[in-house]
Amino acid sequence: MRKPLMRIPYTELLPSPTVYPAGATTLSTAVTALQEFFLCPAPRGLPASTVVLSGAGLSVASGLADYRGVNGTYRVNKTYRPIYYHEFVSNHEARKRYWARSFLGWTTLHKASPNAGHHAVRDLGDLGLISRVITQNVDSFHPRAHPHIPTLELHGYLRATVCTSCRTEFPRDTFQDELARLNPAWASFLTDVLASGALETEDPDERRRRGFRTNPDGDVDLPDAPYTTFRYPACPSCLANPPALADGSRAVVAVDGQGAWKAPSSAGILKPAVVMFGESIAAEVKHAAEEAIDGSGRLLVLATSLATYSAWRLAKRAKDRGMPIAIINVGGVRGEESFFTHLDPKQTGAQGVRVELSTQELLPALVDVLQQTAPKAQRNRGSSSISHKDGASAFKDMLS
Repeated sequence: MRKPLMRIPYTELLPSPTVYPAGATTLSTAVTALQEFFLCPAPRGLPASTVVLSGAGLSVASGLADYRGVNGTYRVNKTYRPIYYHEFVSNHEARKRYWARSFLGWTTLHKASPNAGHHAVRDLGDLGLISRVITQNVDSFHPRAHPHIPTLELHGYLRATVCTSCRTEFPRDTFQDELARLNPAWASFLTDVLASGALETEDPDERRRRGFRTNPDGDVDLPDAPYTTFRYPACPSCLANPPALADGSRAVVAVDGQGAWKAPSSAGILKPAVVMFGESIAAEVKHAAEEAIDGSGRLLVLATSLATYSAWRLAKRAKDRGMPIAIINVGGVRGEESFFTHLDPKQTGAQGVRVELSTQELLPALVDVLQQTAPKAQRNRGSSSISHKDGASAFKDMLS
């Protein structure tokens, strides 16, 4: 019997926010409030550094879709739902469909670049104002934009695949080449699609007119495509040395004549190195995220509705520690009133900020002002001295 599907939380628009301080409704007044947020001393007993918690909205300006924005995937594609972890690991046909869609979408994702919002985070780090980043995004734009600022990728990353049996990771580029080799007809189709420019436009309406739907995780939905013909490779490590199963026997890893995974294999399944819906975040990642909150004195939330509990709980942890919180997001945020109910009505940003402006517009403007006004002692300190444990440097090596 098929396992019941879990409910996807908060797919409808959340209530509009209350702005704090009340006057921070324009670009200049929002910059002033955030300037005070960063430059006023942290509450007694808390570090002076700020940790960022970012979401999918930050990458919209790079041409990627978000989930819950006004034009997000859950809004414009009511039939969309992500693949569930249990579906992926248990269903060969579901994996064919997933990897076919990912094969079509990878080129666009791989060509996309960090935008002004990511670079502004870099600049705030250079000013000594941001010490680390926690991101829900799987596009790896943060470590690309600011490799000197430690980035914890809470939900993993699309730059690699990982074996569900032996946990060995492989570069996604290499995997893409293997998919093209195993699926020459699909590779030819992708070449034609790219030549037509159908995946070049960042306009979601134009992509739909051409028969494509691009989703935040980099996959392309092509209605009526023959997904059942798609093939994907087995884990090379498990193929060479089948792992032991729980009962002590050796797993079976079977491939066809060209190396594509086939039934009745019981191991060697490669998945994207992301946390799929219904999959648990690794304990060490949870702990690292909590340490990042506990080691900071302020929290800056960027372009996320905090709809996923894994992110919301970090903001709640920050509030419980007495950390000032600033949220920059267009649209409502899950339970946001609870983060600001304690604010003095007369405070002007030091205790907390909530503004509803684009990060693409607001963050660079904030950097411009802070570069002129931030104390010189704060510049170029802080972030470079923090140990870098999250593997962002490994991604830099992959791209070189």
